[in-house]
Amino acid sequence: MRALFVPLLLVYASGSGKVAGASGPKGNRFVCTAVPAGTDLSCPVDTSSRVQSTSPQEEELRNTIIQLRETILQQKETIVSQQGTIKELNSKLARCEADAKSRGSARRKDYSKNTMGDLPRDPTETVEQLGKTMQSLKGRLENLEQQLRVNTSGGTFPNELKDLLKRRLTDLESQLLTRVLELEEEKSQLYNETATHRQRTENTLNSLLERITELEKSNNAFKSPEDFKVSLPLRTNYLYGRIKKSLPEMYAFTVCMWLKSSASPGIGTPFSYGVPGQANEIVLIEWGNSPMELLVNDKVAQLPLSVSDGRWHHICITWTTRDGFWEAYQDGERLGTGENLAPWHPIKPGGVIILGQEQDIVGGRFDATQAFVGELSHFNMWDRVLRPVDISAMANCSAYMPGNVVPWVDANVEVFGGATKAALEICEDRLFDS
Repeated sequence: MRALFVPLLLVYASGSGKVAGASGPKGNRFVCTAVPAGTDLSCPVDTSSRVQSTSPQEEELRNTIIQLRETILQQKETIVSQQGTIKELNSKLARCEADAKSRGSARRKDYSKNTMGDLPRDPTETVEQLGKTMQSLKGRLENLEQQLRVNTSGGTFPNELKDLLKRRLTDLESQLLTRVLELEEEKSQLYNETATHRQRTENTLNSLLERITELEKSNNAFKSPEDFKVSLPLRTNYLYGRIKKSLPEMYAFTVCMWLKSSASPGIGTPFSYGVPGQANEIVLIEWGNSPMELLVNDKVAQLPLSVSDGRWHHICITWTTRDGFWEAYQDGERLGTGENLAPWHPIKPGGVIILGQEQDIVGGRFDATQAFVGELSHFNMWDRVLRPVDISAMANCSAYMPGNVVPWVDANVEVFGGATKAALEICEDRLFDS
């Protein structure tokens, strides 16, 4: 204890009756003064430099020290908080990098898996979200700088730490911008790949369409344009064929065709021609148990023809407006004639020729009970009455005469509702039937 504490020297000032280092008007005073250990106590001790009382400067210095201590504690807390922020930003960056790796292997993995909870799956939304994240980080940086200014107002903040934070945040912002550019590039690549895939798909579809068209053409590329038939296998109101050409105004006509049907009762309507105001301008029909009939301007003549034996038959009908005279041929032989069938009536132009259906309005409103069931070929029309020798030559396959008004060619006939066109060499098929 003696080594730690110095003895107290009692100094007594005599003569003037004053105490060393102090004065008082009343009597003597004793003052205790601390002296270092080992000091010669016989020597007088200078007490003039002793602190007698606390001055205002000392109090101010003490308060300043306390404030600096508090400031250091606050700065320490701020540093801890900023370190937490830096860790959070580093974690965010790590998650961004993990998301980039996940999206880089998106072609091998499921795109629906989101490896970063706060980023959308779509590259466009990812870029937007990263932009928002950058704005948020900038705001947080500004808040940190403002907080630093507030904290350093009471004392000096370490510039090294402040510069370190700024560098780290600048590096983070640069990395985020780099990720944005990479995602933009990835988005552009995905768009280019999508466009390339779309173009490749369109090219494939076009090739398929061209191939289908070629196959259709090859199926329709009959030995000659007239060597085909139209098949109407069901008695419905939606199977039919249509002649693309219409008729001019005519004062006589001849219509010839090959028919094959075994429908009963009645083969139906092999063809009909309707014009505005008159759906039954020209009609050939065998309906129910009635004989075959020819209608001109809705006027009727019964024909002595019978073709419902399931074999090919050549049918020709002639008509002239003079006295309404008509003729009916079957297999080259004239089986009947008549007159007074719509005499002096010209055939009106601009109508629609339908194969296999009877028209109640021009081009439509078919009745299934009047539909033709069978096969039909070589439908030709002329605007004159053919000679019997010409009709016989066509029926015997010794000559072929295409119609000068409506010729039987593939490009002139279209089918609907399930009706089909197929190749046919009528004379060989007819010999086979025989």
